Amino acid sequence: MKQKRKGNISDMKISKNGNIFSIDNGRVSYIFSVEKDKYLMHRYFGRYINQYAGSAQPFFFDRGFCSNPDPEDKRFSLDTLPQEYPDMNQGDFRSPAYIIQTEDGCRVTRFFYKGYEIIHGKPGLEGLPSVYAEGENEAETLCITLEDECLQAQIRLYYTIFRDFDAICRHVEFINQGKQEIYMERLMSTSMDFPGTDYDLLTLSGSHTSEKNINRRAVSGDSVVIESSRGCSSPQENPCVILMDKESTEYQGQVWGFNYVYSGDFQAVVQTGQYQTVRVQMGMNPQTFGWRLGSGQKFVSPETVMVYSCSGLNGMSQTFHSLYRKRLCRGVYRDKVRPVLLNSWEAFYFDIHEEACLSLAAQAADLGVELFVVDDGWFVKRNTDRAALGDWREDREKFPGGICSLAEKIREMGMGFGIWFEPEMVSPDSDLYRAHPDWIIRSSLYDPVLSRTQYVLDLSNPEVCDFIYQSVADILEKTKASYVKWDMNRHITDLGSAYLKEKCQRELSHRYILGLYSILERLNRNFPEVLFEGCSSGGGRYDAGMLYYMPQTWASDNTDAVCRLKIQYGTSILFPAITMGSHVSDVPNHQVRRITPLSTRFAAAMSGNLGYELDLRKMSEEEKREVKEEIRFYKSIREVIQMGRFYRLKNPQRGNEAAWNFVSEDGRTVIYCYFRILSDPLSLSFPVKLKGLDPDSVYRLEENGLCYGGDELMYAGITSYPEKGDFSSHVYVFQKIK
Repeated sequence: MKQKRKGNISDMKISKNGNIFSIDNGRVSYIFSVEKDKYLMHRYFGRYINQYAGSAQPFFFDRGFCSNPDPEDKRFSLDTLPQEYPDMNQGDFRSPAYIIQTEDGCRVTRFFYKGYEIIHGKPGLEGLPSVYAEGENEAETLCITLEDECLQAQIRLYYTIFRDFDAICRHVEFINQGKQEIYMERLMSTSMDFPGTDYDLLTLSGSHTSEKNINRRAVSGDSVVIESSRGCSSPQENPCVILMDKESTEYQGQVWGFNYVYSGDFQAVVQTGQYQTVRVQMGMNPQTFGWRLGSGQKFVSPETVMVYSCSGLNGMSQTFHSLYRKRLCRGVYRDKVRPVLLNSWEAFYFDIHEEACLSLAAQAADLGVELFVVDDGWFVKRNTDRAALGDWREDREKFPGGICSLAEKIREMGMGFGIWFEPEMVSPDSDLYRAHPDWIIRSSLYDPVLSRTQYVLDLSNPEVCDFIYQSVADILEKTKASYVKWDMNRHITDLGSAYLKEKCQRELSHRYILGLYSILERLNRNFPEVLFEGCSSGGGRYDAGMLYYMPQTWASDNTDAVCRLKIQYGTSILFPAITMGSHVSDVPNHQVRRITPLSTRFAAAMSGNLGYELDLRKMSEEEKREVKEEIRFYKSIREVIQMGRFYRLKNPQRGNEAAWNFVSEDGRTVIYCYFRILSDPLSLSFPVKLKGLDPDSVYRLEENGLCYGGDELMYAGITSYPEKGDFSSHVYVFQKIK
């Protein structure tokens, strides 16, 4: 194919002999080659290489049990080749990137290299979220075409390199140009082979109320599979794998991060090969994925973001944070500070009504809250979690003036109005279910399984999607709400659709997510001033795909400050603080019954997007004064928290302390947060070394005016007074001076 290149966009290079592809931005390089004019061999992904000449060329030998696709070369085998996008049935017995079945039931394919083109900028993914470029000069994309001449089908591999971010985005397109229908059984958006096995693997796992636990273990001689088949990315596993050199730490060593921009079922495979290689793959979960591709049809995969760091785990996180904040999140709130909110849930639960909301809102406004959010219980017959989901009509008994009247009164107090929905679900006891029992996901043979006394609506059905969109849109238009909390409180069972044809039932899981994305895209387009916050019983769908439509996510239903230290620390591996919803709640905490100081609850919550979730009316006057001062303080530094660079210092998942610091984009302001979980009878206190400061500058500590060199704060560190009592915290603000 004709090369389309200007040469000054991202310095993407293609070798003169046309055999080696070198993709780089002057800081990272990604290199692969075409072998025997057919096969793609991965060669390198890491620190920038100015001119690649093949010094790390792998050697091949005639090995036992290795098939030879080239009968003239017994040394060459796909089972030993570090491949770029491997298939099956050609002699590579490791995990394939794709499996296709033809109409005759055969699963043998031959996709060989056909050509390439270079695209200025980054193409969007039809119907899917993706990282974007705002102009052609920000990125450049390489498209490699593989073709099966017998099937008359193509695979197009897309690689995007960015000018300003050390990341590469990959996705795949399957195009059926033949006459017969083909069936896709497996599809990975990314596959990459690493030389050697001397790596550690880091993943994020957990459960409801205990999300994003960091797990690091050695890569060994077998396969690790991380996956979700729950209909969402899930709190149990996150679509992320991180490979690290064994000696790598938070701030030193090589790290490779892979994150799937998708909100549904996924699978990630980390497989050790027999000849000491590691294969990393990420894509659709074959347990719930299948897709029929008719003649002339195309399938676009979700994308994987790949990040390389030579400065440890925090360096990788910095890239993800910056990329996702600036080129994944969209809309007016991408670059706008987020409001301090008060959510009604833990104050009222279902016992919510207009008088209570107005009295609580008055207190909130007086303390400096900017947004009042009416959570669950506002719609007709919604007095427990056993009824009324799907019937999105205001309850006139609870709100005699209507929800619109409440919203207007809230705005008259000087606050924005927000509202809660769980639109993807329906209660069996609802008018919607009685009218449309065929609208839920279920098998035609069995009674559907209940979870939280609700069913899941079938978003593969466009009529259902239209209903959900219109239900939410009607309320937003009437109330002029400026915020939506979008919940999803159960996982998907009984995968069956009355809408889809029999032969398309395996497509339901992915079509559900495509339907969800289509709804969210319409809402974003038609309500651009609304701040959407995602929630799935907390962090059950905290993924990069949702951030494309909702620039922040409720990190966990667990609002206990100590638990949140661990949850938010793990979440920061991938996601910036501006995307984390975090609230100050009442004590004893509603989830774990722990009693923590108000100051510590605030310090944990202010490390994300600050909110409150408690009945302010029950607080003492002293506590109210403290809350008012906390909100004032947060507003003075929230731009640093939300827009600045984040550095992890002490891991609460491994010890008795937690610490992190933020540095403003201009480098002038530093916010340092320190937490001691349990009191130490010896009153020991050790210095914590800050990160991201200018070693040649001086920083003034705002609380007492003392000045310290940036080198001292980073190399010698700073100690915090060992206060008596459990769950203590301290927040320091430093200003850079000449």
